[in-house]
Amino acid sequence: MEEIYAKFVSQKISKTRWQPLPPGSLQTAETFATGSWDNEENYVSLWSIGDFGNLDSDGGFEGDHQLLCDIRHHGDIMDLQFFDQERIVTASSTGCVTVFLHHPNNQTLSVNQQWTTAHYHTGPGSPSYSSAPCTGIVCNNPEIVTVGEDGRINLFRADHKEAVRTIVWEVHFHPSNPDHLFTCLKMDPFVSFHQVKLFNELLTFLSHSISNQAHVHQSVISSWLSTDPAKDRIEITSLLPSRTLSVNSLDVLGPCLVCGTDAEAIYVTRHLFS
Repeated sequence: MEEIYAKFVSQKISKTRWQPLPPGSLQTAETFATGSWDNEENYVSLWSIGDFGNLDSDGGFEGDHQLLCDIRHHGDIMDLQFFDQERIVTASSTGCVTVFLHHPNNQTLSVNQQWTTAHYHTGPGSPSYSSAPCTGIVCNNPEIVTVGEDGRINLFRADHKEAVRTIVWEVHFHPSNPDHLFTCLKMDPFVSFHQVKLFNELLTFLSHSISNQAHVHQSVISSWLSTDPAKDRIEITSLLPSRTLSVNSLDVLGPCLVCGTDAEAIYVTRHLFS
């Protein structure tokens, strides 16, 4: 395996994601995005990597991570995903969901769309209104699904100013039977059959997975879940230095790996399996 390269960026990195490659592309990953957290000012940043391993005229390595552009982000970045090759979606600790647009001609990022109160503990405008962190996002163009500490699952579309759907209004575990989870739904009366079917399949899958865990025979459990790595001949290789702070995020695209840490460092290798 080729050496993994580190760059110190003076930001605690919470999320790292490779820019998706065009369909059918034979190229390797070259661009990735990072999001920071727990800093006085947080940023969404876009980076480019070159040809690692080649010595430049000064005897140093070419291909150091080069910052293409960045933009300030309000709140900690809880999640970050590429919506497509030009747009990046972030989830904020303030409850905001933002779509950033990359302009490759002048290497800048701008806000393309924003839902400032995507997640909140009470109704917007009420005296007791307070934001709730948006903890996760998933994108499938043209839709964006978000989850937050307010117990909601929101469905957005990039060309809509408001949420298309709020699926779960509140969730609670039973106080004495924590294996029971209760939800109440807030669904539009004009929800399409496809959306209802998709949601029902999601609930069925979750219920099926949880109920079957106690009945799975040991022989069919994945070797990744084994407590004895040698039993199933799992080979474990440590990629990072042993003395580093929390590794908060990683992403793998083909042979390329990128990860970010609380040590204010980004680690990259483009030859993960060589």
